[in-house]
Amino acid sequence: MNADFLTAATGLIAFIFSVIVHENAHGLAAERFGDTTARDLGRITMNPIPHIDPIGSILLPLAAFLSGIPFLGWAKPVPVNGANLRNPVVHGAYVAAAGPASNFLLAFAAAILWIIVGIVFKHVPGLMESGERSRYFFNTLCSSLILVNCVLAMFNLLPIPPLDGHWILMRYLPPGPREALASVGRWGFFILILLLWTGVLWRILGPPLSLVVTGYHALVTTVVRAF
Repeated sequence: MNADFLTAATGLIAFIFSVIVHENAHGLAAERFGDTTARDLGRITMNPIPHIDPIGSILLPLAAFLSGIPFLGWAKPVPVNGANLRNPVVHGAYVAAAGPASNFLLAFAAAILWIIVGIVFKHVPGLMESGERSRYFFNTLCSSLILVNCVLAMFNLLPIPPLDGHWILMRYLPPGPREALASVGRWGFFILILLLWTGVLWRILGPPLSLVVTGYHALVTTVVRAF
């Protein structure tokens, strides 16, 4: 199998899985704080069909992995009715933070899996040679999960409507600035497209993303070598 195709396919699978977990985290947090809208509409599920947006979940991520253009993608947002939350401002921030938090946890879990697989291949006699393709697949999968989840978490933490970061920021702003930020909401998507098109978005996200992903790779390499 062509290595580029495997990387693209594995990355797409990692992305779809990760955005589903992200949206489920929003729905579960909302349910925890009093809003059952996502549960009532059948959106708290690992079935990908209710979550997939044809453009944001398939076409854009696949184009990014195949062509090397900046990564961007999304799933259908889980519906949350803030009026049902027991404390809309505070709990709304928690619901928003649940998505990026789930991605950071997935990235960490992928690193742990990568370490376990690396140690197993290192110590089982003959496995390193006979299972070279399997090892390559696991390396690609874990690397993709780390990259995709770090991108999703950091991208969604940007304080631009309608991203999660803006809902978190709303929790801490006084009423005046909070209303001003809310008024920008209808232009948020166009702002994001402009930032992406001009390359500003990746100049913002690139350095911290590179630092975190490189740190995960260094952690995996160091631990596997140590054991």
